[in-house]
Amino acid sequence: MIEDKNQQRTDLGDLGEFGLINHLTKNFKIQQKSTIKGIGDDAAVLEFKNKRVVVTTDLLVEGVHFDLSYMPLKHLGYKAVMVNLSDVYAMNAKATQITISIAVSNRFPLEALEELYAGIETAAKLYGVDVVGGDTTSSKTGLLISVTAIGEVSNDEVVYRNGAKPNDLLVVSGDLGGAYMGLQVLEREKEVYKVNPNNQPDLEPYTYIVERQLKPEARKDIVKLLKELKVKPTAMIDISDGLSSEIIHLCTSSKVGCDLYENKIPLDPQVISTCEEFNIDSTTVALNGGEDYELLFTIKQEDFPKIKANPNLSVIGYITEESAGLHLVTRADTKIELKAQGWKNFND
Repeated sequence: MIEDKNQQRTDLGDLGEFGLINHLTKNFKIQQKSTIKGIGDDAAVLEFKNKRVVVTTDLLVEGVHFDLSYMPLKHLGYKAVMVNLSDVYAMNAKATQITISIAVSNRFPLEALEELYAGIETAAKLYGVDVVGGDTTSSKTGLLISVTAIGEVSNDEVVYRNGAKPNDLLVVSGDLGGAYMGLQVLEREKEVYKVNPNNQPDLEPYTYIVERQLKPEARKDIVKLLKELKVKPTAMIDISDGLSSEIIHLCTSSKVGCDLYENKIPLDPQVISTCEEFNIDSTTVALNGGEDYELLFTIKQEDFPKIKANPNLSVIGYITEESAGLHLVTRADTKIELKAQGWKNFND
């Protein structure tokens, strides 16, 4: 959290816009056959032959979506890519290309942007996507990052939010609530640092949940796993805004109801212990925390034997008729109406 005052600073004005783009993107290598032309022309040229193309975009704004007092720029670049790839995987698609656009103020030197793009480059390499374009411009308010992700999927494999049917099973990958609790720890340590800048935070007891916040992973592996298991979800969405919000989105699109079982929601032990420390209910965190970037999907009941022994997947509920409504079935076996209380843009 202590800033190094002796860092080298290269003013962005020394490079100009095109010099900056060339400098930041010089290490990006083409990995996808569908990339005919990447960075270096007026537009990228992509060829997908007979595949469906999926496109998604997200905008991350300093002070709204991230806090640079504890978010390293390299992690931010990585996370910005993950946020978008997660949406592609939620379509049961393969991510192939991304574009990166940034607006940056003059308080950022070239070295800071090199860190940001190092995170983007790492993500692109690990997930096999090509960086094929973008834009840079100035900002008077801070840092803004916009990533657009492109993917491909065959017509018979694409999965939408609107395909869930009554009696389908509701399944989630991984575990929930870690990113939110990681954020709580980082916010607490930030306040401690404000009071005493010489105090260095001890994050060792919270390594898993802090990483879930600062360096999330998009679940490319789950898309691959489902194909290997010969399971095609009937509907799917990624968990960016909280489990309850995403269940409501999925069920509203599919015109169905749902019973979600509290005792089936997967929680990491570090999430449970940190919730106890902060005196926060762990179920509330899982339902409303957000930023987990796990995949939430429905499957036909006959596919249950294919997934039941897999440690990466948890059956957390089942789909009902729309008239039955959306409910959380508590550990005490009572039903509570499911409401979305996760992240909402434009709230005061």
